[in-house]
Amino acid sequence: MADIEVDIPYSGSLLAGVDEVGRGPLVGAVVTAAVVLDPAKPIPELNDSKKLSEKRRDALAEQIRASALAWSLGRAEPEEIDRLNIFQATMLAMQRAVDGLSVKPEFVVVDGNKLPKWGYASLAIVKGDGRVPAISAASILAKVARDAEMVELDRRYPQYGFAKHKGYPTKAHFLALEQFGCLKEHRRSFKPVQNVLDRQDETDERSLQQLQIPL
Repeated sequence: MADIEVDIPYSGSLLAGVDEVGRGPLVGAVVTAAVVLDPAKPIPELNDSKKLSEKRRDALAEQIRASALAWSLGRAEPEEIDRLNIFQATMLAMQRAVDGLSVKPEFVVVDGNKLPKWGYASLAIVKGDGRVPAISAASILAKVARDAEMVELDRRYPQYGFAKHKGYPTKAHFLALEQFGCLKEHRRSFKPVQNVLDRQDETDERSLQQLQIPL
């Protein structure tokens, strides 16, 4: 269970936790969540989403959405990731999540060691998703939301196996990229995707050269 083991310079009830999911995948958005928990409605068993089963994450996500004072999702799309880079896109998605809260937080705690350049009083906490309940809750909401997007993408493109690998750079994903090419949802600035696109360009160029008829 997540438990506060860090010195947070805030003791009020409007503490927002923020986390992200999806920095590493080759496809889809990076998704963030911000959660302000209700001190009067504690949620047991909150923990880093990666340490929970899918079934438990789904159940906790439903409980978080029902019990929290406020929660919000943020995202940065593949085009934004390609334009800004994954770090800056993640910071933007975090900003969007906090800005989207229906209750303005008085203090924000973020998983990791970097903070967005925003106007909120805040603190970055390494491994905060396993140490601070509000961050744990955010990690669960972000993970459940992004996994659902990958399942939906899998329905549209079942040959890529997104429901299994969630877009991460696995052997199965690499093989699908080589066989079927890149989708518009792929992050073109990521090296494995760039490599596939470069090879496709070379193949297209050779095909055009072969079609040229000398005068």
